[in-house]
Amino acid sequence: MTFSILAQDLGTGQCGGAAATGALCVGGWVLRGDSRAGMSASQGAAPSTLWGEDALEMMRAGAGAAQALNALVAADRGREHRQLALLDRAGNTAAHTGARNTGWKGALAAPGLVVAGNMLAGPQVLDALRDGFLAATGPLSARLLAALVSAQAAGGDIRGLQSAAILVVGNDAPPLSLRVDWAEDPITSLSALHDRSQSGDYAAWLPTVPTRNTPERGHD
Repeated sequence: MTFSILAQDLGTGQCGGAAATGALCVGGWVLRGDSRAGMSASQGAAPSTLWGEDALEMMRAGAGAAQALNALVAADRGREHRQLALLDRAGNTAAHTGARNTGWKGALAAPGLVVAGNMLAGPQVLDALRDGFLAATGPLSARLLAALVSAQAAGGDIRGLQSAAILVVGNDAPPLSLRVDWAEDPITSLSALHDRSQSGDYAAWLPTVPTRNTPERGHD
């Protein structure tokens, strides 16, 4: 019912994720991020927000993506109903897809990039999600958005889409958390919201916001 991507920007050190689904509120359900830990995307037939949050806590304490994922999956008797993708701060990735998620389902993991999905039109959706990101240019958020567009063009969620979201975190910039919790065309709505976030008064205000590397920031 969901497709998601987690990726690292080697130039800025940022980590980001994007997701879209045929249900409501994908950003709140699926994506979690912490610049001290990395990113998680927890989804599936019975998604556990605890998986995503606990994975970040483990990675913040020093666990790698695979170590955190294996610990969570092994401890949960409901694991076959769930899907989890992780990206740690070192760029390591890991993914789990439970057998009782609805097909087509799967994941593709590489250093600095992991894509996952279930209830998809086919494996070409994940290929498009990955390739759309790799072919895009610009800031991490724009490339994540391009990945969603490519995945939807390849068939996306077999039910169509209701919600979409982007989350980007880093030590040198405030978090970018954009959510369209319901729309008839959520990726188009998310694109419009993204454009607004990158210009005008909002974009001009962002450099005054404290970050982990510049906690003293404020208005002069």
